[in-house]
Amino acid sequence: MSEATPEIKKGLVGVYADVSTISKVMPETNSLTYRGYAVQDLCENCSFEEVAYLLWNGELPNRGQLAEFKAAEAAEREISPALHRVIKDFPASAHPMDAIRTAVSFMGMEDPESADVSEAATRRKAIRLLAKIPTAIAAAHRAAKGLPPVAPDPSHSFGENFFNLVFGKVPQPEVLKAFDVSLILYAEHTFNASTYTARLVTSTGADIHGAITAGIAALKGPLHGGANEAVMHMLTEIGGPEQAEEWLSTRFDHKALVMGFGHRVYKSGDSRVPTMTKYAEKMAEVVGDRRWMETSRVLAAKMLKEKNIHPNLDFPAGPAYYLMGFDIPLFTPIFVAARITGWAAHVIEQAADNRLIRPLSHYTGPEQRPVPPMDQR
Repeated sequence: MSEATPEIKKGLVGVYADVSTISKVMPETNSLTYRGYAVQDLCENCSFEEVAYLLWNGELPNRGQLAEFKAAEAAEREISPALHRVIKDFPASAHPMDAIRTAVSFMGMEDPESADVSEAATRRKAIRLLAKIPTAIAAAHRAAKGLPPVAPDPSHSFGENFFNLVFGKVPQPEVLKAFDVSLILYAEHTFNASTYTARLVTSTGADIHGAITAGIAALKGPLHGGANEAVMHMLTEIGGPEQAEEWLSTRFDHKALVMGFGHRVYKSGDSRVPTMTKYAEKMAEVVGDRRWMETSRVLAAKMLKEKNIHPNLDFPAGPAYYLMGFDIPLFTPIFVAARITGWAAHVIEQAADNRLIRPLSHYTGPEQRPVPPMDQR
C-alpha cells in the first residue's frame, strides 16, 4: 500500500493503542482475567467490593483492607440536596443513562477536588463515584415514577444498598449473589469503547468526572452497554420459546442484527457467558418463571447452528436483571455502577504514563480549492 493511501483500520480493529496491566482475555483458556485472576473464579470466591479493590490496587484485599475499603465507600453514598433537586427536575421521559450521565457531570462541579488530577485525589474521587452513582441512579429512577428517594444505608453491602435504593427493600441472598456476579462480570473488559473513551479524555489532562461522563455517553449505545436492554426488549417481543425459532428466521431473512450475539474480542464464545447464564438460571428458579431462559436457550442454539455465532454477556444479563425485578431502562445504568471500577482503574493507569491520544485520519475530500464568488456558486 502506497504512502498516499495508508492502511485504514476501521473501528481500530487489531490496533494496539497502549499497554495495560488491568485485564486481559487469555487466548489459551478463553478467560477474561482481572489482574491475572479469571473472572469466573472471582465470581465464585469474591464479592464485588473485593474485585473493585483488586482493579484499583492490583491485588485482592485482606480482611483489614477490605473492611477499610467498604467503610470508605459506604461513607460517601449520600448525594447532595442540590443534586437531588436537579434529579427531581429531570424529564420523566429521560432515559436513565442520560440521567446518570448528567448526574455524574454535576457531581464533578460539586466535588471539592474537581480540579486536582493527582493520583491521590483521583482515587478519592473514584471512591466517591463508586458510592454515589447507585444513589443517583436510584433517585432518578424513583423520581421518574413520582416516588421519593430512599436514603443509602451504610450498613448494607454494595448490592444490598443498590436494591434498597431502588425498591426500598433487600432481596433474598440468592438474588444478591446473582447481582454481585453480574457486577463482577461487567466491572472491566480491556480497551472497550467506553473505557477507551475514558482513557482518551484522561489523556487531555481532564479530571475523572469528565472521563466518566464521556464513558457513560459511550456506554449508552446499543452496540455497547445498551445491548442488555435490547436483548430483553427482543425477548419480550418474541414472547416465549414456542415463537423463538420462527422469529429468528425472519431476522435471518432480512439480515437483521440479533442483539446479544457476537463480540469483537471473543471468536469462540464470551468466557463470561457460562457464569452469567448459571446465575440467570438460578434467578429463573427463584422467581419460578423459565420463559425467558427457555426462549434464550432456543435462540442461542439456532444462532450457533445456523450462523456459528455465540452469545455475549448481555444475552444472559438482560433476563437476569428482568427476573430480579429491574425495569429494562435500568439495565445499562447497572452496568455503569459496575464499570466505574474498570473505568477508574484505566483513568489512573492512563494518567500515570500519559500521552495525548491523537490519531491521524486519511483525507479523501476535495483538493484545496479557491472560494468562488457568490454569483458562481
